[in-house]
Amino acid sequence: LRTSPRLLCAATQQKNPGQNLEEDQSQSQNEQKAETSSAEKLLAEEKAKLEEQLKEVTDKYRRALADAENVRQRSQKLVEEAKLYGIQSFCKDLLEVADILEKATESVPKEEIKDDNPHLKSLYEGLVMTEVQIQKVFKKHGLLRLDPVGAKFDPYEHEALFHTPMEGKEPGTIALVSKIGYKLHGRTLRPALVGVVKDP
Repeated sequence: LRTSPRLLCAATQQKNPGQNLEEDQSQSQNEQKAETSSAEKLLAEEKAKLEEQLKEVTDKYRRALADAENVRQRSQKLVEEAKLYGIQSFCKDLLEVADILEKATESVPKEEIKDDNPHLKSLYEGLVMTEVQIQKVFKKHGLLRLDPVGAKFDPYEHEALFHTPMEGKEPGTIALVSKIGYKLHGRTLRPALVGVVKDP
């Protein structure tokens, strides 16, 4: 028996609708996969952007915290310094009084301080007591004398008025103090006025 070509064509035509359906299904699946992968790609890009933004915001937040801490520490330091050095100008004014007291006690001849001269003796003792008391008050508030005879010259603590050669003294040391210096809590308030030994 021979099959006619028409029958074969009809048979293939009958098979084609099923194949077309499978092809359509696989094509729609491919399209769905393509859509899913593009959606995933968009989501991944969005996620990357959000992560980058989060990173930037976190970085800015940390910097802001660090800046705030620095400002707090600086403010605290300024407050502490204000407490310590707020009396600086007042102390400077009082130093002049201390200098006058010191000069007054030094100017009284020691041989004149006798019991037969009670007024001068009382005046001298009163001046000495006042000088001692003012130095106690200075010390209580962190103001200390700089009397650097024999010490090495330090430009942060001393002001050189002159240089002079001196036998038996090491060059660069202080030979004479013209005016006592003072330090307030370790900071030089007034440098000592000094004469410095130089090389002969």
